[in-house]
Amino acid sequence: MFFWKKKETAEATEKKPIKISSVEWRDGQQSLLATRIKTEDMLPILPQMDRMGYSCMEMWGGATFDVMIRYLGEDPWDRVRAFKRLCPNTPLRMLLRGQNLIGYVQYPDDIVEKFVELAAKAGIDIFLVFDGLNDIRNTETAIKAVLKNGKKAEGNICYTISPVHTVEKYVQMAKDFQALGVSAIHVEDMAGMMTPKQVTDVITAIRKEVPLPIHFHAHSTGGMADLCYWEAIRAGACVVDCDVSSLALGPSHPPLESIVTALQGTGYEPAIDMDLAMEINRYFAGLREKYKVFASKRTGVDIGVLRHQIPGGMLSNLENQLRQMNAYDRLPEVFEEVHRVHKDFGYPPLATPFAQMVGSQATFNVLMGARYKVLSKESRDYIKGLYGRPPGQINPALQEKVLGKDGAMNTQRPGALIPPGWERMVQKARGLARTEEDVMTYALFPEIAREFLKKK
Repeated sequence: MFFWKKKETAEATEKKPIKISSVEWRDGQQSLLATRIKTEDMLPILPQMDRMGYSCMEMWGGATFDVMIRYLGEDPWDRVRAFKRLCPNTPLRMLLRGQNLIGYVQYPDDIVEKFVELAAKAGIDIFLVFDGLNDIRNTETAIKAVLKNGKKAEGNICYTISPVHTVEKYVQMAKDFQALGVSAIHVEDMAGMMTPKQVTDVITAIRKEVPLPIHFHAHSTGGMADLCYWEAIRAGACVVDCDVSSLALGPSHPPLESIVTALQGTGYEPAIDMDLAMEINRYFAGLREKYKVFASKRTGVDIGVLRHQIPGGMLSNLENQLRQMNAYDRLPEVFEEVHRVHKDFGYPPLATPFAQMVGSQATFNVLMGARYKVLSKESRDYIKGLYGRPPGQINPALQEKVLGKDGAMNTQRPGALIPPGWERMVQKARGLARTEEDVMTYALFPEIAREFLKKK
């Protein structure tokens, strides 16, 4: 007589209603509309969105700050306050790039601390903190500052597929984040390249070792994100990031309506008002039409993402840049060169600022017809170790080009090398800045902030 042992599956985890985070105002519009939606077009629908029962609303960070002062002529700090007034029931979340904050370089520790203080005062409740290299050292100052200000810090893992990235490394990252005091671990597939099995493997492994809530975020670029959300939920993720359907799919994220409907009868059903979701979706459909001049053309499935790994939020900006240079037809060449540069740079996760760094370097290489004829300052600083610890080995010839034959990379935490900068920025912004927020805007983007603050 045979007794069959019940096969263990991811669904052996306890079934509970999942929660959904709204990401339209940050990553959704960044992925599809180059982050160009103005605050005045966001405010009318916020009271309805506040009634949806979202886990949180991610509406700041990423490219929002840069685009607002560079292109929209709006004060990013005012947007946070406006959202806070109209969304009293929904926590506001921002994506924070660790020591890079919302910029593209490493900032001094005192500026990181001051930025978090000001953002918390303005109304940010949850700081989703990551480092583009997955170098946890670069998140320490920001996370400590978040906790000091009485807000929630959540640790974000940038999932990357390469010879040097393993499940064991991601588990160790989660442990390191836990030691810093984060309240949740996010697994982010910023390019939409994960397979359902990879999702199951990494979330299951983290849950075995780290007793924190797991959130999952993916883009639909590779066509697998909906399946990945299902597998993430079965493996124990309790929150997933969605957009309403009119701002979903392509380089954006899975649609809320589809995910909610698919979960009916499973035990995982989120408490979402679908009638209200339809009303909100109609509003976003109008915005999609209004801002169609900025729309990404890559709205279908791009399985090429498995090779180039460019994240959704970077795709629309890269397209716009090539279009402005009358070189849009060379996008396939840039994609192929991204793959080569990514390897030469030691496989950095293609999250900001490394998506921009690798993408820009690949564009230089293609348009100049020679590889590394020009190396940007950012690329050079990265190769010097001034952004943190590369995941893999940098191409030796490229390293020698930057460091010289006997040069060595920096191995310290980069932020520890930068002298304090806040008081210096207070003096430099004198005459332009009326508030500490103005000083911070200047500290982060001094070149474009000068004209912005003059107009303000």
